[in-house]
Amino acid sequence: MLTLENVSFEVPAEQGQKEILRDISLTIGDHKFVVVTGPNGGGKSTLAKLIAGIEHPVSGRIYFQDRDITDLSITERANQGISFAFQQPVRFKGLEVIDLLRLAAKKQLSIADACQYLSEVGLCAKDYIRREVNASLSGGELKRIEIATVLARGTKLSVFDEPEAGIDLWSFQNLIQVFERMRETTDGSIMIISHQERILNIADEIVVIADGQITKQGPREEILPSLLGTASAVDACNKFYREGGRR
Repeated sequence: MLTLENVSFEVPAEQGQKEILRDISLTIGDHKFVVVTGPNGGGKSTLAKLIAGIEHPVSGRIYFQDRDITDLSITERANQGISFAFQQPVRFKGLEVIDLLRLAAKKQLSIADACQYLSEVGLCAKDYIRREVNASLSGGELKRIEIATVLARGTKLSVFDEPEAGIDLWSFQNLIQVFERMRETTDGSIMIISHQERILNIADEIVVIADGQITKQGPREEILPSLLGTASAVDACNKFYREGGRR
């Protein structure tokens, strides 16, 4: 479905260019739930933006459903079937939730159909269908409404950039349930940028990016134990030094 071949990305720096991603090659197959994780600053969000068309690689090619989309715009990629959900969902003063869902679906959804999408993300439809997508909504509410628009679009690839960012624990727990339902019911593939263990736990595949390169990639059962083992070792080391190096 999605293939990146030797993709690199740089940004201007004080002395020349700063390399963010280097020679990334990655394939996401049909009907897969893939989580991309790794340390902060490793290039995870940049990878998501390259796939969505927000950024463009300095080298390499990107293919989606056997078509070269490297030079396509965000809109053109969206029309090809790629959805992108931001860390901080956009607010639209004066636009009601029902209107946003209709724009996403590209058709005149009935109230009943729109309410179904809201119900799938755990929102009481009658309380939200006529709400404005503005500052009156919490971060967790906006996240779920954004996911509802992704469901309404019915795209072949849905990319989420750190969906847990800026939401409270209760909203995060509900978000996990939404992703679990999406994993079972969505016809396309899902790619999530995250380092939350609960999201990693529901992945089919995990990709680890550090220092601009893929360092690990494979099934959850193979990759997750090594990540948790690394985390445990780091925690033990930190505890040792907090205690003054005493054993």
